[in-house]
Amino acid sequence: MDEAMWAFGRVSGFISLILFTGSVLLGILTRSGRPLLVLPRFSITLLHRNISVLATVFLGLHVGSLLLDSYARLNVVDVLVPFLGSYRPFWQGLGTAALDLVLAIVVTGLLRQRIGQRTFRAVHWLSYAMWPVALAHAIGNGTDGTSKWFLALAAVSVLAVGGAVLWRASSGFLETSKARQGGLL
Repeated sequence: MDEAMWAFGRVSGFISLILFTGSVLLGILTRSGRPLLVLPRFSITLLHRNISVLATVFLGLHVGSLLLDSYARLNVVDVLVPFLGSYRPFWQGLGTAALDLVLAIVVTGLLRQRIGQRTFRAVHWLSYAMWPVALAHAIGNGTDGTSKWFLALAAVSVLAVGGAVLWRASSGFLETSKARQGGLL
């Protein structure tokens, strides 16, 4: 049973990271107001939200399965307070910090109507910090973190997210409201 929990924890963490990568990419595209291939803008927003929810579910499965795994020996404090774990505390702490950032993003997303758009957006910017922290956790603490296939996937992900972030920061990036005002879309 422990081997199954360990394997499930690894796979669910891997899937969560892939989904969060897609979510970051779609979030940047959503903010641009541009369509994606044949998908209209509103579909990209829905896809971004749904992939984010799915990524969060897989993150919950990752953490939950490792809490139940006797080999990982995680406890609730390890999951909520960064850098207190007994196994590779720095790398495990990065995972805990990423989880805490995801929780902040989820909570503000659920309270978006009550806290206002400005606060929601300010907290949502934490996703730019969460993703590289989660990736570093996967490389430093993950069983497959230094395998060639994982490092190749990580490199492709870094290039994709890095390129999207550079595009987001460039002068050629038009946000939705600016694009609509200028009639560019």
